[in-house]
Amino acid sequence: MRADAADARGGSIMIVVATDAPAGARNLKRLAARSFFGLARTGASGSNGSGDYAIAFSTSRRPAARLGNDQMSPLFIAVAEATEEAVYNSLFRAATVTSNGRTVEALPLGRVLEILRYHKIVR
Repeated sequence: MRADAADARGGSIMIVVATDAPAGARNLKRLAARSFFGLARTGASGSNGSGDYAIAFSTSRRPAARLGNDQMSPLFIAVAEATEEAVYNSLFRAATVTSNGRTVEALPLGRVLEILRYHKIVR
């Protein structure tokens, strides 16, 4: 297999959504699914070889106060935004790593900021 073909396989991601909102099992499943919207906002796309998973749980101890479907939209927005931010944080805080004879360089933060400023995305 060519090196560029191996790189096209992609990787995997595990998204864990924790909330204190009193959401039931069905709405937690819906919440986990919405996390992939945040992943997509970063430009990620699932490939054949990727194993992407999301789970969601609630720490709420108020089963009688379960949120209804019509109350979930703000949480859907929040989980998409939080997932997007988590991906960016992991990229910008990552260190250069070497394993199995291969090195993956950390993002050059100065250069990234330069590009963002050029495109007037940040000041």
